[in-house]
Amino acid sequence: MYPLKRNRRLRTSSAIRSLVQETAISPNDFLVPLFVVEGKTIKEEITSMPDYYRLSLDNLEKEVKELWQMGLKAILLFVKVPDTLKDNKGTEVLNENGLMQRAIKTVKNACPGMLVMTDVAFDPYSSFGHDGIVAEGRILNDETTELLAEMSVSHAKAGADFVAPSDMMDGRILAIREALEDEGFTDTGIMSYSAKYASAFYGPFRDALDSAPVDIKNVPKDKKTYQMDFSNRFEAIRETEMDIDEGADIVMIKPGLCYLDIVREIRNEVDVPVAVYQVSGEYAMVKAAAERGWLDHDAVMMEQLTAIKRAGANIIASYFAKDAVQLLG
Repeated sequence: MYPLKRNRRLRTSSAIRSLVQETAISPNDFLVPLFVVEGKTIKEEITSMPDYYRLSLDNLEKEVKELWQMGLKAILLFVKVPDTLKDNKGTEVLNENGLMQRAIKTVKNACPGMLVMTDVAFDPYSSFGHDGIVAEGRILNDETTELLAEMSVSHAKAGADFVAPSDMMDGRILAIREALEDEGFTDTGIMSYSAKYASAFYGPFRDALDSAPVDIKNVPKDKKTYQMDFSNRFEAIRETEMDIDEGADIVMIKPGLCYLDIVREIRNEVDVPVAVYQVSGEYAMVKAAAERGWLDHDAVMMEQLTAIKRAGANIIASYFAKDAVQLLG
């Protein structure tokens, strides 16, 4: 009771504030997304994601070595597939010498200790820009799931430590887990995008990979038949629990800031690690506002990252990872 208890006593100096701080960010919190392209000596800035780049394999090698020296120990790989290799059958996803497979090997050869997670999704390879096979105006679930399972095995053979299915097809976690077990990859983990919402925040990412749905007759114009309705809360818990039952080792909520209530709900319900993806639109907004002098880039960045961890995230996939770690010193 006031005045016997004065809460401000614990805020009187930076020393006491640090001593009683409940949430702290460290390099161990981060999963670093990396975009890979064909070619050599390519470090191409993504227009809608300032200070973030598409990297050819030689520059990917340099990047992972730098990340490791900074204390960043986990990456999430995405590939930008040439249009000539895209189709509606997933032909390229199983190419043992495909860009993703070569990227995995490049990282492991350059930095064996780096934890490599791979994006398991059809959209970078799809001529329609969808996460599944398209037929008669529908995204086929079971046929896509079979392909995702084969894709996961291909990534595991190349050396991936974890596969990260981001497609939101029903039953794909069980199919992937069974396929990995059948091929002897019992130690290969699955980080499932369990609650991935149909969000407007993905635009810059789709620019980075040229993976937006195409505007063609009889093809869905968005991903709302498989990604979740952002109005829904309990559905996220149901989706996540099902993924855990099917064999997911880590579950993910995507995007981040607008969904911190979902992060806390899921953290309270499950006993596996929870990841959050702070997505490209969230990154781009901070960069754009900071460029105009409307906010303090570093202060807002750290406030957002701390909020995500405070909400319950064990892992934060973020384009701010290097910026944050450099700021932490």
